[in-house]
Amino acid sequence: MSEESFVTPWTERFGMRVPVVQAPMAGGPTTPAMVAAVSNAGGLGFLAAAALSPEKIAGEVAAIRVLTDRPFGVNLFVLDDLTPDDASVRRALEAIDPLRAEFDLPPGRPLERYAPDFRAQLQTLIDLRVPLASFTFGLLSADDVTRLHANGLYVIGTATHVAEGLAWREAGADAIVAQGAEAGAHRGTFIGAFEDALVGTLALVPQLVDATGLPVLAAGGIMDGRGIVAALALGAQAAAMGTAFLGCAESAIPQVWKDRLRSASDTSTAVTRAITGRHARGIRNPLMQRLSEATDKIAPYPVQNALTQELRQSAARAQNSDYLSLWAGQGAALGQRREAGLSATELMKRLEQEWRDETARIAAFKR
Repeated sequence: MSEESFVTPWTERFGMRVPVVQAPMAGGPTTPAMVAAVSNAGGLGFLAAAALSPEKIAGEVAAIRVLTDRPFGVNLFVLDDLTPDDASVRRALEAIDPLRAEFDLPPGRPLERYAPDFRAQLQTLIDLRVPLASFTFGLLSADDVTRLHANGLYVIGTATHVAEGLAWREAGADAIVAQGAEAGAHRGTFIGAFEDALVGTLALVPQLVDATGLPVLAAGGIMDGRGIVAALALGAQAAAMGTAFLGCAESAIPQVWKDRLRSASDTSTAVTRAITGRHARGIRNPLMQRLSEATDKIAPYPVQNALTQELRQSAARAQNSDYLSLWAGQGAALGQRREAGLSATELMKRLEQEWRDETARIAAFKR
């Protein structure tokens, strides 16, 4: 089978040999080393910059550019400035402080800021002329998309159902990430109720392809070559894979988080808003359980996220997985078929071979 037969228009545009996008994963997993390794291996790496200051984004992008001359992307969360009322913060801390005490942390206090300035982050991406920019949690205005385009940025929106994909198309996005219900970490829903947007990848991808006419990247539950082939068969132009890269050597998550991935089953994850104030999928643990017991005290994102951050950082230093946000998708257990600690480069080699072998197997079966 010829090399050309494996190419989609989207992967061809960015000079990719493998239709794999390393999904951005906020909170530390996606290091410059991981992003560059994936791009250098024929895929496309993505930096998760939602939690980073503009200065930190500039430093991370500079580090990536030292390591690769290939295209890469940067992801931001679309957030309005939020100033919570004191009562909401106090209620949240009533549930969080007993957990802080278990790590000898003093009672929590209101913070000066609960998230970086999104407008400043967006301007940083423009100033840096990053090749691709993707956005989650909300919708950019058409004016913002026009500014990004004018400065050479390729714009990708995140959709969890068709209405969101159409909204991104109307705003001028170049492509859509179809985030299926299986995906780990935060849900990208921004139109309608979260509960109505848990559409599985298998159903979501072809509907977004048909409805928007834009290139669609499939995300959620894809862990190996079989999943890549399935995504392309549904009409996606590439597979966006996050959980598959969490256990890589370049991933900066604590070792105990990587260990929990190695013991996860197909039913180990749940979707909760208790940890960060926004619905996200992760491996069940006492942090999720205990904060979920007081749903009336959960502050909205990013307030809850910021108020639990020091607790989770202390748990990471202590290698205590009970009080981490163990974000992972429903396909996590499929990663156990590979040895632990693979480099991102080696994982990309395995994914490429699996995908090519599976494609050839299907072609032979058809004959």
